Amino acid sequence: MPNITVELVSGRTLDQRREFAAAVTEAAAAILKADREKVRILFLEIEKSDVANGGVLECDK
Repeated sequence: MPNITVELVSGRTLDQRREFAAAVTEAAAAILKADREKVRILFLEIEKSDVANGGVLECDK
């Protein structure tokens, strides 16, 4: 069973997650030769204040 974890900065819509999940599931099933029903995707939402790139918090950009 493929388990895919996706970390996202908060703010994505439910429709965006649905579209992403469908596309990634199809790709994983095809490439990994797995049943679609066994592809598991876990979304982890991260606040902008919890992420820094280049030494700058995302919430400060």
